[in-house]
Amino acid sequence: MRVLITNFYMGNRSGTVLYVRDLALELKRRGHSAAVYTWQRGAVSAELEAAGVQVIGTPRACRFSPDIVHAHHYPITLDALQRFSATPGIFVCHDHLPTWAWDRSPNHPRIRRYFGVSALCVERLRSEGAPADRTLLLPNFVDTARFRPRPPLPPHPRRALVFSNYADTRTHLPVVSEACRRAGLDLDVIGERAGRSSIRPEEVLGQYDIVFAKARAAIEAMAVGAAVVLCDYDGVGPMVTVEGLDGLRPLNFGFEALQEPLHPDSLLRQIARYDVKDAAAVRDRIRATAGLDGAIDRLIRIYEEVLEEYSRLPPAAARSEPRLGLASLARYYVSAKAFARWQELSPRQKKVLFACLGAEAIKTWGRTRLQGR
Repeated sequence: MRVLITNFYMGNRSGTVLYVRDLALELKRRGHSAAVYTWQRGAVSAELEAAGVQVIGTPRACRFSPDIVHAHHYPITLDALQRFSATPGIFVCHDHLPTWAWDRSPNHPRIRRYFGVSALCVERLRSEGAPADRTLLLPNFVDTARFRPRPPLPPHPRRALVFSNYADTRTHLPVVSEACRRAGLDLDVIGERAGRSSIRPEEVLGQYDIVFAKARAAIEAMAVGAAVVLCDYDGVGPMVTVEGLDGLRPLNFGFEALQEPLHPDSLLRQIARYDVKDAAAVRDRIRATAGLDGAIDRLIRIYEEVLEEYSRLPPAAARSEPRLGLASLARYYVSAKAFARWQELSPRQKKVLFACLGAEAIKTWGRTRLQGR
């Protein structure tokens, strides 16, 4: 199988970036050909190249003609499909809100399957015109070979971790800090905004008894064996238990699960549910049902189904396919570079910019530069 994976950026270690990294590496390990097409390189793209995965800045540079395009992000998806005009694709949505213009869903006849990593993402895709019968849930996964089980949890929790790129003094970190102070827990934080990103979180997650996280970060912490409280700047969710696992997985342990207000009392109620045996049972279930191996098995079956289905379709009329002109591509490309520059700033530099220019000026800049306008 020859797979071209698109992703707008491969810089900071966000959920989509790490999803692409794990997908490409596992495809290569199994003997398939994988290349990643991106407009923003960074540490993760360098990691892929060091492992022998081709990372390209234009589809023309791809060393092979792909059998299928595994797509993320609107402009870069259309560009890849324009270049490989006889290649079908699938599109995966990781964000339930179209925060930026490049997050919009591409409605394209050669995209034969649309997937959301949560029920909200599936709902969003359908609301934006994706065919309901070809738009499905594709839950997130964790590399269980990378995130190994930690030693047994202590009877009473001692150390806690906020594991989120959004955690800082302006979001949910002060609330979590206060809850941990009241509960007698020592608290650390890992995340981009806090200035404490970790290249290998699998090596440190096992040091913590309770982890406050959501989405992919929560799944990774569960796979290690920590007790996980769903929490981020959007609010507070439950302590993940075996009983609640099946209901939370389709939500991607994300936004829709954060139903309580962001308040220390909400967190303290969840911390009180700490249960060593239940956390171990959650760990075992997640490792058995959400592992990378099973997820790639399913994706390869999807690729094969799409290729077989596409081979039976009559040739599509090229003029009926959505296309991006050179001017539109250029605007999106410039917005990608602006986004990359913003990401490169340290938390302190961003804070200084907010102080000097004001939040409204930053938002205006974001609307005009980061939304491809």
